[in-house]
Amino acid sequence: NNLPRNATLRNVPLGILSIAISAVIQAQETVSETYTTPDSSRIEEVIAIGRLRTTADELMLERMEQEVATDAIGADQIGRIGDSTVAAALRRVTGVTLIDDKFVYVRGLGERYSNTLLNGAVVPSPDLTRSVIPLDIFPTSVVKSIVVQKDYSADMPASFAGGVVDIRTKGIPNNFELLLEVGSGYNSESSGDFLSYGGASDSFWGDDASALPSEISQSLVTYKGSFDRNNILATLNKDGTTHTLAEAEAINKEIATALDRDINIKKDSGDLDFNGKVSIGDTFSFNLFSLNNMEFGYLASISRDAKWRNSEKIERELSSPSELVDFADQSIHSIDSTANLNVGLRLNDEHSIETTSLLLRNTDEKISITDSFGSNRPLSSGAGDRTYSIRYEQRELTVNQVKGVHEFGLETRELLGLESLARLDGLKFNWYFSDSKVTTDIPNEVSVGADVIFEPGTREELSSSVVRTSSAGDFRYTALEDNVDSYGWELALPLTLDRFAMALSGGWDYHRKTRTYRQTQFSLGTNESDADSILSGSLDTVFSDENILNPDSGFRLGIISGNAESYIAANKVTAMFGKYDVTWNETIRVALGLRQENYQQVAVPWAPLNYTGSQIPTDVEELQRSVLNEEDTYPSLSVVYMAQDFWAQDFQLRFSYSETAVRPDLREMSSASYRDPITDFLVFGNPDIIPSSIDNYSVRGEWYFDNGDNLTLTAFYKDITSPIELTETAAADENRAVKIINAESAEVTGFEVEFLKNLGDVADILNPFFLQGNAIWLDTNVVVGNLADGPTNSERPLQGASDALNLILGFDSPNGIHSATLSYNTFGERLYFAGRNEEPDAYEQPANSLDFTYFFYPTDELTVKLKIKNLLNEDIVIERNGVESLTKTRGQTFSISAKYNF
Repeated sequence: NNLPRNATLRNVPLGILSIAISAVIQAQETVSETYTTPDSSRIEEVIAIGRLRTTADELMLERMEQEVATDAIGADQIGRIGDSTVAAALRRVTGVTLIDDKFVYVRGLGERYSNTLLNGAVVPSPDLTRSVIPLDIFPTSVVKSIVVQKDYSADMPASFAGGVVDIRTKGIPNNFELLLEVGSGYNSESSGDFLSYGGASDSFWGDDASALPSEISQSLVTYKGSFDRNNILATLNKDGTTHTLAEAEAINKEIATALDRDINIKKDSGDLDFNGKVSIGDTFSFNLFSLNNMEFGYLASISRDAKWRNSEKIERELSSPSELVDFADQSIHSIDSTANLNVGLRLNDEHSIETTSLLLRNTDEKISITDSFGSNRPLSSGAGDRTYSIRYEQRELTVNQVKGVHEFGLETRELLGLESLARLDGLKFNWYFSDSKVTTDIPNEVSVGADVIFEPGTREELSSSVVRTSSAGDFRYTALEDNVDSYGWELALPLTLDRFAMALSGGWDYHRKTRTYRQTQFSLGTNESDADSILSGSLDTVFSDENILNPDSGFRLGIISGNAESYIAANKVTAMFGKYDVTWNETIRVALGLRQENYQQVAVPWAPLNYTGSQIPTDVEELQRSVLNEEDTYPSLSVVYMAQDFWAQDFQLRFSYSETAVRPDLREMSSASYRDPITDFLVFGNPDIIPSSIDNYSVRGEWYFDNGDNLTLTAFYKDITSPIELTETAAADENRAVKIINAESAEVTGFEVEFLKNLGDVADILNPFFLQGNAIWLDTNVVVGNLADGPTNSERPLQGASDALNLILGFDSPNGIHSATLSYNTFGERLYFAGRNEEPDAYEQPANSLDFTYFFYPTDELTVKLKIKNLLNEDIVIERNGVESLTKTRGQTFSISAKYNF
């Protein structure tokens, strides 16, 4: 029997349903009614609704057809689990672990060892010091699928070790689509009051970022980058006039009042989480001249996600964890705004052009109060050092892409009158162009130090006052701009000879990145001995105009030159590649590839406030050491053995080998030291750093069963020469500093397993349930070498590498009205940072994450979703020698949303 047009299948297991008659027959067995048509020999159309299992078909087919090992997760799978960012969703992919909720480690290798592409194109990074892209900036609402390629192929960038993450955004729909979605929620740690301040943003879309105040910018020009009172006086008197030092001090104070000082931190009630999305799209058919059945389509959407979060962090010193300790309370108000527009034109089945325009804006407003008890002021002393911190950060990514797919076939030959060239049928030409820009603006980052007196033995505050020093207040303005142009093409020709199916392909890739990072930092305070009376009020009172402008207060504005924090960097890649892909008798497939890549990179310190000399280094030798120019070839080999009825309906055994490289980050070759704005570590660059070379090996078996179940087993090995590592080095007091070096060598050995099992095979009552899971076991080893500064261990694991496990228990009710998912994620103990001078290494402890998502489908148009994250309510814990040196709360998140599809 056959199904008529628009028949609906419910509870269909994962399988190849699109064209296989056997799958249609199997699917009919799960339908409560059987339909027939008068013409029983004709199959018109099947629309399958299987919630999770059937929607994975397209990605599963793609994985089977790839020449190298890939894993993928689709939009429906992401939505079912409930992850809101690409970073969180990638935790569900085999061999991928998440660090700091934003960076992914593929097969145990750090973020520098993996690339991120957007629709196959290189895009810029909003990270202030790294070229790697923090994946928390990408919301899953714009994602069609995420594909992780774990074995290298010549059409990918040669900077490849762990893998390539390709984020594919949604394209034009097949039919009219109008979607409205709205939701809300809260976090258990965020149910009380939040830290806030007088100048907090109230922007709905999170677009409050602004530049350095114009009064300060103009004064920097006027006084040549120095607000020292003697310099101001010399500038005032340069025309022969006579001014006094008191007048110069008054000008310094007047400039200081241009700083944003509405910084009094207070408790405030936050709002519930809110998320909303509107999406509309359609496709139209029309005829133009001799072109019939042309199609034009579009998809436009806009979304907003806002949330408040509280967290508590405790850091303890190993030498005396009960006395030398920091307590930090932090509140974060985040707003994520997204807008995208896709437009597509299809000339016929052989030619199409599509554009993608995307705007992502992420705004985080962080307010924290940290009480620190060090060796001079232990906890039992009743006195401590307090830091009030405010940080408003806005990251914005804009992408404009256009791509074309062209195939020479019957329709093209008939249109051009080239019927005699049938031997070229299947010739494909694909091209793309991408122009993208990212900015990170921190127009308001303030840190104020204070002395606090507590009740001895407790943390009950008795009094506090701003420290009496000229640098009590730190006001920092940061602006980053990163631009990337990326374009390329690929030409492929299929050939058939007896039992051999072959494909010859080749192409060209190019991308260029330019980055400027500017940081301007000011100090404001007083060290007058009789100023204590004005330092004990609220922050906005202490730093009020009245106090600053008072000639007797001693307040003074300074410029912190620091460690040449600002920099300019660029890199450029030009590559050509060729591939030969041959399959014999649909049994053995061999793919050979070779990529030639020229890589150029430069990064130099920039002193934008140096108005009297050169703003970049002029020493030729220093500049030459900051330049990397590398040209090399990178081979790849993939062999696939394909068989049917080898335990499963379809079986594939894959072997791959490749040679790749990993290069220094944008800033790491600079001779200047800088402070990482995220970790607050002092980082020492290294002009002598060299790229790492990697040999990659893997063997992978894939079983695809006719009932939709699948099993994948993978073993891999990586041999890394001169791996680029961050190692701890000497620093003053209790600060931490790291140095970038080439370690001697590293090895990574791993085993992966992935499966999907329909539990109905176990018992009929379990037919609505399925179990999906994956796991990775790793053994990593780094030989540190003699370039490290006194490492505790000469051999150690790779930083951040760990075992990982994902399990998903899914339920689809037979009537299709309910579905639910219980997802579990955990990782093994992983190195957080390596110790030096006999101090023990620090390890992040395993964290068990259990999430639950429930869907209710009362109608075909309406979907209601309930989501609970971190059911186990486990915290982040870092241990050193059995001591919890850092703990941070995460809380449980509860949310509900409704989506209506018109």
